Amino acid sequence: MCGRYAASRQPEDLVGTFGVRQWEPQETLAPSWNVAPTAGVHAVLERPVKGEAAAAFPPGPVRQLRTLKWGLVPSWSKSPEGAAKMINARAETLHEKPSFKRAFGARRCLLPGDGYFEWVTAAAERQLEEQGRKKRPRKQPYFVTPADGSVMAMAGLYEFWRDPTLPPDHPLAWWVTCTVVTTEAETTPLADATGGEGPQSLADIHPRMPLVLTPDRWDAWLDPARTDPDDLRTLLAPPPAGLMRAYPVRTEVSNVRNNGPELLEELAAPEVGTLF
Repeated sequence: MCGRYAASRQPEDLVGTFGVRQWEPQETLAPSWNVAPTAGVHAVLERPVKGEAAAAFPPGPVRQLRTLKWGLVPSWSKSPEGAAKMINARAETLHEKPSFKRAFGARRCLLPGDGYFEWVTAAAERQLEEQGRKKRPRKQPYFVTPADGSVMAMAGLYEFWRDPTLPPDHPLAWWVTCTVVTTEAETTPLADATGGEGPQSLADIHPRMPLVLTPDRWDAWLDPARTDPDDLRTLLAPPPAGLMRAYPVRTEVSNVRNNGPELLEELAAPEVGTLF
């Protein structure tokens, strides 16, 4: 799954990396090293430009950098209350789940980040949990990031929701929300796997992972002209093996109020004891 990630790249860097043609500097976000559900996030998407800015572009989809809210609210929802539960969408069922089916066919995006966090329960803590002697085991956070230091582009979906309690011209009348597409975690070795202590694959950390798309697949994923479900499902293949590394980070990241570059610093050893 993906329940927290880091996104510290400057908007100008994202514009260049993803070939963005339209963005509003006043709408961009400050760097965050601890992005939590329901927060605003940067998203790269393609759709026609609306309003006065449309005059600067030819008709048709334009690649844009937009600010969305993480936690998808389907257009047919009566309220946005379930958004925090819709931060992830399983790749295996996108084409059939009512909450994601329409967005999968027409509203796909890329969610740029430095990497994502995942939590592992220490071996001794797991034993206590299994014995029923501890209700809330301590967990060690790991940071998963591209081994080459490049931006991580997570596959996402976005949706529009109209708040019926507000007039049409109200600035908050429309919500634009998103979700991260997830897939089965890789069982192949991590880029920094040594065969010793620590996780050797992403599956050792968690059974799910965000669907990370390499640059050669960005155009196809963002293309709104691709709508055939069978064709779109071919885009859900996991990335090549060995692109990611994972390392333990401070447990402070578990508190959403903590936010700074120190959260990404690699620890020499886990803080909560033996994990593997």
